[in-house]
Amino acid sequence: MTTNNQTTPPRVVITGMGALTPLGHTVEATWQNLVAGHSGIDHISRFSTADLRVNFAGEVRDFDPGLYMDRKEARRLDPCIQYALVATRQAIVDAGLDLDNEDPTRIGVVIGSGIGGVSSFQENIELVQAKGLRKVSPFMVPNMLVDSPGGKVAIEFGLQGPNHAVVSACASGTTACGEAFEILRRGDADVLVAGGTEAALLPIHLAAFDVMGALSQRVEDPKTACRPFDNSRDGFVMSEGSAVLILETLEHALARGAHIYAEVIGYGNTNDAYHMAAPHTTGRGAADAMRVALRKAAAYGEGVQDVDYINAHGTATRLNDVGETLAIKQVFGEAAYNVRISSTKSMTGHLLGAAGALEAIICTKTINTGLVAPTINLQEPDPVCDLNYTPNQAVQMDVRVTLSNSFGFGGHNACILLRRYV
Repeated sequence: MTTNNQTTPPRVVITGMGALTPLGHTVEATWQNLVAGHSGIDHISRFSTADLRVNFAGEVRDFDPGLYMDRKEARRLDPCIQYALVATRQAIVDAGLDLDNEDPTRIGVVIGSGIGGVSSFQENIELVQAKGLRKVSPFMVPNMLVDSPGGKVAIEFGLQGPNHAVVSACASGTTACGEAFEILRRGDADVLVAGGTEAALLPIHLAAFDVMGALSQRVEDPKTACRPFDNSRDGFVMSEGSAVLILETLEHALARGAHIYAEVIGYGNTNDAYHMAAPHTTGRGAADAMRVALRKAAAYGEGVQDVDYINAHGTATRLNDVGETLAIKQVFGEAAYNVRISSTKSMTGHLLGAAGALEAIICTKTINTGLVAPTINLQEPDPVCDLNYTPNQAVQMDVRVTLSNSFGFGGHNACILLRRYV
């Protein structure tokens, strides 16, 4: 369709989802635990925390990669690649995508990660220290690169379309989904595998975030540690996992009779240009990202007044929650008090580069079920954080349009808007 000699961008829809998280090994298990208000945060089980001040995190527990792939192959792959492969396979199956009947050059992959294959990097450093440089694994480089999950997914499923990794710290997952949206809108592919993956739960990372003062210190009761927007919040909780969505043009989805979960209608990406580890005090970059996403949504007939639910970045750090609240107020004005908001990180922990992709899935489930997952552990709201954060209990309501926020170190901001498909 053309208007004034300009081609109208194709509509983009979500047709499949997959996830591996601290709350479950599937989207449905994760979702059921979220709406029940269950926490996936607990004491760390896979290594000693004796030398650390923090002894808890959101682990992907009871994960056996041999159940999903050849065990010999699994031993060669960094966990961040394993997680991405599992989530991708789930998403492709969920989408009913028959790859034998698709043009592989029209299916792309955009998978983000904040840190990449650091387990492999650390293992090889320890190996070198113990046995010398000649003992470095030939698999180290293809395991540690941030683009390796996307490359391995392409190889595994034979996907030859546009392929790149997105690295924008904790905004990576949302940025990956947003960039996939733009690739489809400009006509470079028919289908995109988009999402994020992270497997960085290592002592050195916990120690590094801890000395920055970024992590919660509630070691006695980890399940209450992540307290977004609460006056007693004291930091985020590190987590891991992967989340992948299948995005495709509406035309392609309809042609193959796909089930459509939701439509992507906006994406914004900005930078604070202020500080490497702290958000701007006024929330300006976050507000700008929301405005960019809403500007694109206007082409689909949606605006500020149409947003029913916001999945907040909501990390439970002192600065983020205030800055995000200010940003929402700047963009929504008085309407900010009428929008449902929640931080599902209160239950999942912070999946870093995978967080935004998981939260896009959560927004999709919210649209489809009419359930808004709660912000748990919100007992005494910070007076400055005075919006409706859906404290402690899920709420049933009609949700047609959602906004998801993701912000990361380096001043990165990314937002994505979804709506019910009709």
